[in-house]
Amino acid sequence: MTVVALVTGANRGIGYEVVRQLAVLGHTVLLSARSKDAAGAAAARLTGMPGEVHPLVLDVTDEAGVARAAETVADRFGRLDVLVNNAAVHYDTWQRAVGADLAVVREAMDTNLYGPWRTAQAFLPLLRASGRGRIVNVSSEAASLTNMGGGTPAYTASKTALNALTRMLAAELRGDRVLVNAVCPGWVATDMGGPGGRPVGDGAAGVVWAATLPDDGPTGGFFRDGRPLPW
Repeated sequence: MTVVALVTGANRGIGYEVVRQLAVLGHTVLLSARSKDAAGAAAARLTGMPGEVHPLVLDVTDEAGVARAAETVADRFGRLDVLVNNAAVHYDTWQRAVGADLAVVREAMDTNLYGPWRTAQAFLPLLRASGRGRIVNVSSEAASLTNMGGGTPAYTASKTALNALTRMLAAELRGDRVLVNAVCPGWVATDMGGPGGRPVGDGAAGVVWAATLPDDGPTGGFFRDGRPLPW
């Protein structure tokens, strides 16, 4: 049976490359973006892959829109095997915690924490229907309390909270055979990460690894390149 995967924020950067790599593996992939045009244009660039790529309109900050997207997937496929929570905003290198604009922090939380949270909740019935669901939360080593310093307060706080959500969901969904892990792709040369980072394909590969774990694979972990990171 073909794996059905959904990647949020997938019209560019790491999300787009995750879609491409999953499609190379022959999976059916839902490439989601906030606008119909962005999702459609990105999916059109991936025609002719071993797996099918379908555009999907999904804004993770829009609760009603997330619910509509879940209904669309339910009607078309009846299940979801993989959810990759990739959509993120505000890598706020310009500010520090002592003087942070809390409006920016709230925006980051809405996309980077509440977005994955509401998306996981909406798609959970379809992940349970899979019988072997996978949730991958794209995080960052900046969220590691072990190594944390100052800077990028909105991004760092939101990703640290996402790591906590990962642990909670993993514990609660273990009995449903849904594996939930957080993955740091590393510093990747994308629009958000800026120039000088590692190739996008390398960063995406760690996300794909977590999305394609076997049934006896880890859950509730924090990884980069398939290796554990300190919380």
